[in-house]
Amino acid sequence: MSQSNTPARDHLEQILSRLDARRDNEKAYVRLYAESARIEADAADRRRQIGATLGPLDGKIVSIKDLFDVAGEPTLAGSIIKRTAAVPKQDAVVVKRLRAAGAVIVGKTHMTEFAFTAVGLNPHYPVPGNATDESLIPGGSSSGAAVSAAEGTCDIAIGSDTGGSVRIPAALNGLVGFKPTARRVPLDGAFPLAPSLDSIGPLAHTVSDCALTDAVLAGEPATALAPRPVAGLRIGVPRGQLLAERSAEIAAAFSASLDRLTAAGAVLVDCTIDDLIDRLREATAIGSIAGLEASRLHADWLSDQDAPVDVRVSSTLRRRMLTPQTALDALLETRAGLVGDMDARLSAYDLIVLPTTPIAAVPIVSVEADEAEYDRVEGLLLRNCQVANQFDLTAITLPMPGQTRPAGLMLVGRNGMDKTLLAVAASVEALLRDN
Repeated sequence: MSQSNTPARDHLEQILSRLDARRDNEKAYVRLYAESARIEADAADRRRQIGATLGPLDGKIVSIKDLFDVAGEPTLAGSIIKRTAAVPKQDAVVVKRLRAAGAVIVGKTHMTEFAFTAVGLNPHYPVPGNATDESLIPGGSSSGAAVSAAEGTCDIAIGSDTGGSVRIPAALNGLVGFKPTARRVPLDGAFPLAPSLDSIGPLAHTVSDCALTDAVLAGEPATALAPRPVAGLRIGVPRGQLLAERSAEIAAAFSASLDRLTAAGAVLVDCTIDDLIDRLREATAIGSIAGLEASRLHADWLSDQDAPVDVRVSSTLRRRMLTPQTALDALLETRAGLVGDMDARLSAYDLIVLPTTPIAAVPIVSVEADEAEYDRVEGLLLRNCQVANQFDLTAITLPMPGQTRPAGLMLVGRNGMDKTLLAVAASVEALLRDN
């Protein structure tokens, strides 16, 4: 992580000044911690003056998604019905680890309600427009996280990823976004969507920043990332349904990215995973794992037909509540078998590569009032990313160059291969930046 010569307090004040100037029209942040952030920034500067450090995040400005507990305030998770919820007595584990690493937590960012949707709309709050063009969707569910990092009102954003909620908005806003292997980063104090699929990851401008942040979140030593050259790596390209319906621009950028990998000595091999995806799709005909698990978590308000919750969330969860628990248990057992099958399938490759999303960000107005278009866009945004969650893999998105609107290249690794994936991603990042 590059070390700026700007004192943390000065950097923070620049950010707070920007946010104050738009305080009547704030769309990225739901809550700011200006005073505590100043105290944290001053402490980081004092350490720096005496040559001490808490690590590479010391003094870095960090935003956190609105589903992480902060002691003394209700955790809203993008909802208004949680305003009267019990107040946590301690920070989420990842928040504690960030503070211990010297991070300056500037605020909580907007998200879709209960992290349930991928487009970035939440009826209770204004839509955080895409950082590259505010008329475009930001992607979700970590919408404000991506916008805050991409626009520079934080250095690093922390989001959650259950079906692509870090990687989708990262790709649409031109960022790096990392989804670690599930359960590697503790979920304690993070409002859940689907415990079987949830993971916590960073959004930032570089692979290095994501890797160092991930180490802190996972409770590991944050050491400099050593890029792993791609020469000789066997990289699978899943030809089939995951490459369908790509925009012409993304198809061209993906092809150009593959050419750069080949030129650098990677061995690209066509691979097939459609059969495994189809088997999981058959198993989830009763409902998605996320929808089914979330319906159990939200049973307390689902019986209230007047609950002020996004209808896209409430209608789905009410349907999923009708599915017997025995059916969900059987689905999770089927999924466990398919996770094993996918691991065996991918053992022939060092990693696989895909477009993160087959489309770039669309205009907000195109999905706000047209439910059919909303469903089409959301389905495409989720399609490629959710494979990593469903099959218990690790994945990272990197910005592809030369795009009119940002789009990502996704590298996917086997369960537990996080460090290897990050090291390879650092080399791929350099290849994509060389023009």
